[in-house]
Amino acid sequence: MKRIITPIICFTAILVTLLNIDTITNKIVLVLNPTYKSSNNLNGISYKNGDFEFVSNTKNFTPYGKQDILNIFYTILNNGNETGTFYCPKEYKNCIDDVKNISKDQDLLTHLNNFLHPYKSFEKIKSDIYDTGEIQIKIDYIYSKEEINYLNTEIDKLIKELITNSKENKKEDDKEKTNEDYDKIKIIHDYIISKTKYDVDNNKEIQSYNAYGALKNHLATCNGYTDLMAIFLSKMGYENFKIATTNETTGHVWNVVKINEEWLHLDLTWDDPVSSDGKDYLYHKYFLINTEGLKKADENITSKEHEFNLAIYNELATKKSEE
Repeated sequence: MKRIITPIICFTAILVTLLNIDTITNKIVLVLNPTYKSSNNLNGISYKNGDFEFVSNTKNFTPYGKQDILNIFYTILNNGNETGTFYCPKEYKNCIDDVKNISKDQDLLTHLNNFLHPYKSFEKIKSDIYDTGEIQIKIDYIYSKEEINYLNTEIDKLIKELITNSKENKKEDDKEKTNEDYDKIKIIHDYIISKTKYDVDNNKEIQSYNAYGALKNHLATCNGYTDLMAIFLSKMGYENFKIATTNETTGHVWNVVKINEEWLHLDLTWDDPVSSDGKDYLYHKYFLINTEGLKKADENITSKEHEFNLAIYNELATKKSEE
């Protein structure tokens, strides 16, 4: 009798397993792969995760659409892991094709990068796709552990020196009412610009394209200005992200920060212009302005470097700025 019952039990178990393979596989991956734990940690340094309208963190690693895949990519990156694995379920017929398309869409990946803390932004992301439906992504991050340690040490010192000391030295009987957020961000905005020149030669050897080069070598492209400002903003407790132009003929990136429930633009590159007379200038034309203010600031400018896709950066829609 046991010989008959055992095969029946085994067959039933196999059948149940096959019918629930996606759920079981997903749970196995969640248990075995540390990618999916919200460690919020990169190189031993913790940061707050952010959810945005374009992309958000997820605990479900079985995708059923393109948005699910983007959220999985974002979550893996946001946790600071160098690899991550998920599986395409049989119900999602176009899953593998969508993974391939997303993986090779450099514009889309650039925008995805902008919603990550700079330390978690990637230089390259590779997707390995297997016949089993397994997707493994491998990530090369922009910043090394040594660069992150240097930036954290120096930026913490500067925040204490520039912000804390400034507040302590402020007279209590000051009659002029000031916005504390505005003041703090302005101090950092002005400091970065006063210490940094735009790298017209785009010299990769001095890393002017990131925050490390901007802070250490005092030369930066728009990426360097923006990353450095983003790190300061995050350390000071401000929710923020980067925003990139979607114009095909130009490329530019700048900061966005949330103050009093309003998302505002902050473009240090354009407030630190390259002058024809060789003099250093510091402007506040692109300092903490909403989308309408950005359009107004660009009224007499032919460049379209501040054009951006509201479907991606919907937090900055005019209706939201005016609410």
